Amino acid sequence: MSRQRRYTLGALFVLAGAVAAVLLASVLSTVFFAVTVAYLLWPVRRELVARGQSRRVASGGATAGAFVMTLLVFVPLAVVAYLRFDSFVDLIGLLPAQIDVSLLGFEYVVTLESVATLVVGLVERAARRAATAAPVLLVKVTLFVFLIYSLLFYGEDAQRAALALVPADYRDAARSLNRRARETLFAIYVLQAATAIATFALAIPVFFALGYESVVTLSTVAAVLQFVPIIGPSVLLAGLAAYHAALGELLQAALVFFVGGFVIAWLPDVLVRPRLARETADIPGSLYFVGFFGGVLTIGPIGVVAGPLAVGLFVESAALLSTELNSVDDADHGTPESTANHADSESTANRDHAASTTDHDDAETSSDVDQQKPDDE
Repeated sequence: MSRQRRYTLGALFVLAGAVAAVLLASVLSTVFFAVTVAYLLWPVRRELVARGQSRRVASGGATAGAFVMTLLVFVPLAVVAYLRFDSFVDLIGLLPAQIDVSLLGFEYVVTLESVATLVVGLVERAARRAATAAPVLLVKVTLFVFLIYSLLFYGEDAQRAALALVPADYRDAARSLNRRARETLFAIYVLQAATAIATFALAIPVFFALGYESVVTLSTVAAVLQFVPIIGPSVLLAGLAAYHAALGELLQAALVFFVGGFVIAWLPDVLVRPRLARETADIPGSLYFVGFFGGVLTIGPIGVVAGPLAVGLFVESAALLSTELNSVDDADHGTPESTANHADSESTANRDHAASTTDHDDAETSSDVDQQKPDDE
């Protein structure tokens, strides 16, 4: 195949991808999340194949495991809501029937009945929107599961097709970017789980010191809410503060909102994310924060993953460019030290190439093994 024909087909592929992205914009976030999850599940699928499972069984097992783990994230919240529903009703019964509020010389009277009517109206509207969106959500969940399974099942073919579009001289850079993407995605999901665990650990002493009885319950809710971008446990703390303010306990409301907000909602992000971002993905904490919050504020919930991933690929691209420029500069000067460094870099590149060749051979071997099991296919 001539180089011009290859570039033409590559341009056609990019154009078709852009058109598909425009036409499928409503499910683009679902596709993106499916690709990121498939990246994380690929080592699991490869390990299952190495242990003698067929490609179909390995892909299905990894997909089912991911689906179950996703459900388990929200199970604690549902369990808490079920077990503590009576306690929540009793707390509502403690609210006064009427609250007098004075502000700037004006007095306002807020009754419990009016608040209940407002809350019921909000819940009804939310329920109608949820019922309307339920079919679409079901379709997206189904698409999400099938995409993960397909990406895992046809993983080797997708890798070879993507790598074939890259010129031979740049395939080492493509492998480096692929490695960086995999490490960054792993770090993102690990950071979310680690931040939730840290939130739970920090919330227990705070709620205990503030005199709450359901310390574990409130800490569990705060930890689960940590998976909600930007808002997080702030919703719980704001609700508790509003409850105490309605009872006239202004000091308790202030302590819950400010002390709890600092320790529970803000401190885990500051303590956990920068440190783990450096250790797991080799990204400076400041750049990770830029990617995390910038991505969420720019494109919404998908930015939790897309933002740090973009930063990680940018850091890897900068490292590749720096290495290339330094090697060219050393070669131009021709110093003995630069020659030795250049030889070391060539040796490293050869080792990377050998490792990638081994991985490719392993992938082909796995594919051959799969092809020898027609009964499972």
